[in-house]
Order: sequence, then structure tokens, then C-alpha cells
Amino acid sequence: MTDHSRRRFLQTSGAVLGGMFAASSTVTAVESDDRFIVKLSGNKSPSAEVVHDLSEIGYAVVRASESALEADKAVKSFAPDVSLEVENPEQKSVTDDAALESLDDEFYAYQWDKQALDVPTAHETTTGEGTRIAIIDSGVDASHPDLEINEALSKDFTGDGRGAGVPGGGDHGTHVAGIAGASNDGTTGVVGTAPDAELVDFRVFSNYGGQNGAFSIVVAAVLEAARTNCDVANLSLGAYPVPRQGLGSFYGGFLNKAMTYANKEGTLLVISAGNDSVDLQHDNGETYCPPDGSPCYTLDGGHWISVPNEGAQALSVSATGPIGFGYAAFAGEDLEAPATTPANYTNYGTNAVALGAPGGNYKLSEKYLEPLGGVPAYAWDLVFSTVPGGYGWKAGTSMAAPNVAGAAALVKSANPDYSANQVESALKRAAEVPSVAGKEYYGSGFLNIVDAL
Repeated sequence: MTDHSRRRFLQTSGAVLGGMFAASSTVTAVESDDRFIVKLSGNKSPSAEVVHDLSEIGYAVVRASESALEADKAVKSFAPDVSLEVENPEQKSVTDDAALESLDDEFYAYQWDKQALDVPTAHETTTGEGTRIAIIDSGVDASHPDLEINEALSKDFTGDGRGAGVPGGGDHGTHVAGIAGASNDGTTGVVGTAPDAELVDFRVFSNYGGQNGAFSIVVAAVLEAARTNCDVANLSLGAYPVPRQGLGSFYGGFLNKAMTYANKEGTLLVISAGNDSVDLQHDNGETYCPPDGSPCYTLDGGHWISVPNEGAQALSVSATGPIGFGYAAFAGEDLEAPATTPANYTNYGTNAVALGAPGGNYKLSEKYLEPLGGVPAYAWDLVFSTVPGGYGWKAGTSMAAPNVAGAAALVKSANPDYSANQVESALKRAAEVPSVAGKEYYGSGFLNIVDAL
């Protein structure tokens, strides 16, 4: 019989929770011995110290001992919070100041993702005014000249003392924010999919201590997005593989309650599908090799899921990208593969992916390792966006999700009375499956913002 105990959950999820970033990381899942997620009994309040009051979904995050919780009549059940220790995320990322200085002031020419989505035509209808996007991530650099962050609503969930509006967990969140909503004012910088949407920074990762990527604070951030009337919440993060059975069912129930509540309150949850190159629909019984190099093992004994993108009400996004964009831009060559091509790392699976969107691709052959315009040629097939203090390239389903989040903000801006489900439906109806690959890579299809409007 397969062991679906707490230790098994930690073992299986610990090696791959690096999906919380743009690509694989070395990650350790650490079980807290004094911080617990508790399911409340009725409307009772726990006697323990409440870290996060999530009573609208019948839960709380508390600091207490197991014995105290077992004796607390307000506690129906509980499980330890799980924090992540993330080291040196291995993401396809390039930031070269010298190369950037040589580029033209107008960076749109390097944004193949926005070109593939025909964002300028979409902006003839709306630029996202009147909408709000939560960036639940590693923190957004509010001082970046291309980003306008509502710092009053922004919140640091890690408790590391750095506050919100800072990239306290790395540059990932700033890159994501730029894709979704970088300003289009002036002639420099990049343009976001929804440049006039209001951005809110909900930081859940920290390089400075505190609760780094704890499961509970991701859920708390989702609820905060609903409380602050965010129309869209972007979660370019995730864990795979997680078992549905055993303790996984407790965490799953907690997560699904929060996601269902947020959706009902009008917050569409746009979530990256993950970068494990796996078929999420048929992964049971398959051999899984963790991206950190840990030994491979067979996913047997139950159904496995990727969270939160396979959670309730999630709009799960796979990644696509071209091969050869740099050579097309610099040398007039034809693309080796179009922008709608499934990225070589993206997760996929019928019913596990809702939409495909530009997230970046790459090919590391000798040709693409050669410098082109000051950076490796493969860099041009990544997504170009904001990073703290400047601009850079990254690839991942992390980059695909904010393109969809921005598109959702545009649809909401054009249709203010739409519910979260109606916004999602509009995006799905407009999408079409490209001829380059099957439906399992795209769900309803490749993102088509213009027709969704």
C-alpha cells in the first residue's frame, strides 16, 4: 500500500515546489512545529494565537502546540503549515546591462509575446483601466519606472520586515508584474498586456527569513485578493506532484475552499501550469524525475495533482514560445518555430490546462548559444520584461500566466459587470487550438485577446 502520510506528502512535494518560480529549483519542504492550519468547528474561535484569520472559509492559521490544538474545542482538524527553503532557482533568465544599453529606446520590438497577441489592437478597445490585478509572488519593485503599484493595498505575507513593494524574494515577481501591466507611458521600457490596470503586490516569498513560500500564506494572499476587490490574481507558482489522498486531502480542501471563495467574490485566479514537462492528465503510474536531480520514482498508488493550478476554479495556463525570434529580428531569417509552439518545459494535459499563452521557449544548440545583439541567441525566445533596476528575459509558465491575467483585466475593463466566470468564459470562447500541437497543450486554445474583447 502506498504511504500517503504527512512525511510522504513532504517527500513528494519537497523536490518540486521550485515550480513556484519560473523553472526548476532546489527546494526543501519544511514542516513547521508551531504553526498550523486549522479547520474550525462551527463559528468558534481558537484559543491559540491567530496568525491569519481565514474565518470566511472556516479556517485559521495559528501558532500553538499540537497538544493544545488537540484539546481546543474550536479546532475540528489541523495540519502543520509547510514552508519552503528555496536555493538558487535554475530558470532560463538573462539580464545583461551592456546589451540592454545598446538596445533602442523602444523595447516593444523585442516583445514577441505582445506581438503574437496583437496587444496594440486590443488596446484600441481598452488598456485595462478600472481593473485591479494582484501579483502573488516574490515581491514587485514599486520603484521601477515602468510599474505603478498600489502600495497602500500591497502586503508582505512573509513577515521578514522588508514590507511590500520590494523584490524581497527575488526578481521573479517584478518580471511577472511587467508582463501583466507595465505602463505604456513614454517611449522607453516595455508595455504590459493591461498597462492601465492597477497592480497590487502580495509578497509570499522572502530571501530574508520569515515565512518563505509557506502554503498558508499563499492561501491567505488569495483571500486578501478577494477582500481588496482584485479582479484578477496572478499566481505564477505551484507544487508538483502532490497526492490527493492522505494529508494531501487536508491541504487540498483548504486550498479549494479559498479558491472557490475568491472566484465567487469576483477574483479570477490565473495560475501557471508548471514547468515539469509532464502530462498532468495521465501522470499516475508514470516515472517522475524531480527537476533538482533527485532520484526518479513512479507515481503510483493514487491520483497526483499539480497545485494550485489543478485546484478549484483555477484558470491554468501552459506556455508557448518561438524558436529563432532573435535571428528573425536581427538577420531577417524565418522563425524555426512559431510563437504558438508549446514550450519544451511546459506541463500539459487535457482538462488540466485551460489556455496556452506566450511564456518563452528556448533551444540550446550551438547556433542559439552564440551571441546575438549582446546576449545568447536563445535569450530572444524568452519573454522580455521588467526586473528590479531594469529589464531582462525569462521563460516559464510563470511568464505565460501574467499574459492571461492581463488579458482578463482587459476583458473585465471592457465588461465591468462580468463575473470571474464570465471573464474566463470570454477568454476561452475566443481561443483556438493552433495546428502545431494538440489540444492537450492548449486547453481551449491559444490566447486571443482581440476576439475576447
